[in-house]
Amino acid sequence: MTPARRLRSPRTASPAAPTPTVWLVLPAYNEADNLPPLLSRVREAWSGRFPFHVLVVDDGSRDDTAAVAEAAAQHLPVEVIRHRQNRGLAAAIRTGIHEACARAADGDVIVTMDADNSHPPELVVEMFTQLEAGFDLVIASRFVHGGKEEGVPWRRRMLSRAAGLVFKCVCPIPGVRDYTTGFRGYRAALLKELSSIYGDRLIEAQAFSVMTEILLKARTVRPRIAEVPLVLRYDLKEGASKMRLGRTLRDYARLLAREFRPRKPARPLA
Repeated sequence: MTPARRLRSPRTASPAAPTPTVWLVLPAYNEADNLPPLLSRVREAWSGRFPFHVLVVDDGSRDDTAAVAEAAAQHLPVEVIRHRQNRGLAAAIRTGIHEACARAADGDVIVTMDADNSHPPELVVEMFTQLEAGFDLVIASRFVHGGKEEGVPWRRRMLSRAAGLVFKCVCPIPGVRDYTTGFRGYRAALLKELSSIYGDRLIEAQAFSVMTEILLKARTVRPRIAEVPLVLRYDLKEGASKMRLGRTLRDYARLLAREFRPRKPARPLA
């Protein structure tokens, strides 16, 4: 595994320093019904608190996902990035992180969140505060005091818990309990650093293990990590789950195999 290095400490902000911008990455596939209530909640919770910009990655949707997102741009700073064909969650996250890093300043915040309205955007206010306090990565966790899941199918609950237990035993990260959640806030400098180290290999996953993969590779720079309690409201989403159990299990197995495979970073360490 790549030797650990320490993430560069953030500069101490001066009183006149501008408030960091939050860049929200929303990977979206057939989310035309879920985007309007989610973006409405984003607008209500974030407006006036900090500047923000929403990047909706439309992953080859067959419904009106792109049109709904573009309509929201009349009232919110929303940009739609399109994949012509459906390429899966990992590809959408890869595109979203790449585009956010290209736009964000080092002191900005990049948030990844599901586009199905199951994640509460109101929680980003607390995550933002933690990042401003000096953390590099804040995880919205179902497995800390105050966190829970509502309406989540039992197979998905079992998969999340089993995957978390395996990775916590095999690849422990101090202070981390939720290895699989897609709801996280990063200092942009962290994701840029990881991109410079791993290049195109930052995301090798094909499916839902992508969030675990990013977390494991972040260990390279030993980020300061905090968790805040997440109440996952699966009962608020419209439509069926897009997770395919067999494919997801195979993807996690490949991720574990890569963890035990010697590798070098895409670029030499400074």
